[in-house]
Amino acid sequence: MVKNALLMSVPYRITFLLTCLFGLIGCDPFAKPETMMDEYVKRLGHVLDVEPKYSDLIYIERIPRPRERKLSIPETEINMLDFLALYGCELQFVVGEKNSIMGRVMQPLNNLRYELRFIEAARVCLAEIDNDNLRQKVSEAIETKQQSLPLIIWNATWGTDEIARLMSLSNGLYQPEQSQHEISTYSNDINYLNSVVRKLQAGDYADDLNYVGDIQQRWQYGSRAGQLHNSARLLASRLDDATQILKQRIHQKTLCPQGQPNNKAKIVESVFFNVYIANVQPYLSSVNRGAEQLFKPLAELADIQQHVMPDSFRPYYDQSLRWDNDKGLWSKYQQQVKAHTEAWQDLLEQCGLRPTPD
Repeated sequence: MVKNALLMSVPYRITFLLTCLFGLIGCDPFAKPETMMDEYVKRLGHVLDVEPKYSDLIYIERIPRPRERKLSIPETEINMLDFLALYGCELQFVVGEKNSIMGRVMQPLNNLRYELRFIEAARVCLAEIDNDNLRQKVSEAIETKQQSLPLIIWNATWGTDEIARLMSLSNGLYQPEQSQHEISTYSNDINYLNSVVRKLQAGDYADDLNYVGDIQQRWQYGSRAGQLHNSARLLASRLDDATQILKQRIHQKTLCPQGQPNNKAKIVESVFFNVYIANVQPYLSSVNRGAEQLFKPLAELADIQQHVMPDSFRPYYDQSLRWDNDKGLWSKYQQQVKAHTEAWQDLLEQCGLRPTPD
């Protein structure tokens, strides 16, 4: 009976142990970026005898709504008589697909495919058209579509629902252990997409756009760019809070009046190594690495299309994508990391503990 009772109690013991384990994880302030940064500011203020202040997170631009991202495309119509006169040309088949029910609701990438097929088919068809008037109309249609192609390329890249999902701010913070492989894949994907866009701009239509479709499908399953934005916003804000604590202590009261480490300095140094170096800095490095991999090619994707970029998109480009804008998110983030590092160096130097590069 006792043995059976003990055996019966095993599941309950396991449940109890798991509950305790999850409880400990749930109470670990370093388990999540938000609580880690709040705890860091709190501990830093405590050991330096400075009341911590938590500022509002810095402002960040959201990707514009679809109607503010998509460009209007001039219509190029072929009337019914001309359409019937194209009998025997592949162009008639291409135009017929566009005029079907499905063709009238094409997604941006499919519309780009159609425009490229139209241009290629129309060029072939020209040699087969005997009617001078019809040949002139087809030639003009080719020219109009070539002129509109940059607008269509923009819509097929920055005007899509898929890229909006990639950039969404609605899915929390960046988790390196879950996302690093995806970031590498996305980076390679966007670099490939940039090469395709450059070729199309140069008049080279040979690339198969099916792989571009695969790329955009992957964007639907993770808002990694938006998560990096959220993390950079959090880190820049909380690092600034922590830097203000360090500066306040530096200017108000010397940590080591004799210039030599004391008990207080050892406690502060422990926070530096056991909290900042051990927990905060690895996350900073992960965010920086992920952002550099992803946002440099994303910025290029917008930069190479600046000549058609809608005015409503430019604030987002300047503030959230560009690395070379001093007032943009990524510059602010880098500036806060640099300022925080320098503040730590200045404080520890008061005790002869200034960290030096290996």
